Amino acid sequence: MTAKKNSFEEVENILQDIGSKIEQLIEKAAEVSGDAKVEIEKKIKELKDKETTISQEFQKGREKAEKLYQEKKSEMEPNLKKSKRHFINAFKQLGEAFNTLFRKD
Repeated sequence: MTAKKNSFEEVENILQDIGSKIEQLIEKAAEVSGDAKVEIEKKIKELKDKETTISQEFQKGREKAEKLYQEKKSEMEPNLKKSKRHFINAFKQLGEAFNTLFRKD
């Protein structure tokens, strides 16, 4: 899940970067006048709408991935606990085997 979290964080950082660049464009658009200003404002609005849509889709995907992770985790938890018990028992038996092998009677 760490890799997923890092991927999610990376996408969030990209989305934040896009938002800050849009804000920079808004500041630059304020300096422009005439027909160019209208066209720039129109493009900025389109970019903001797309950013909002992408953010919403990202959030939906993130929630879906989290839900799937939790479902798989709860499915695997009993098997992992059982495997842990078997591993511990095997390790103990291996220790006993070494004790028997190297014991001087």
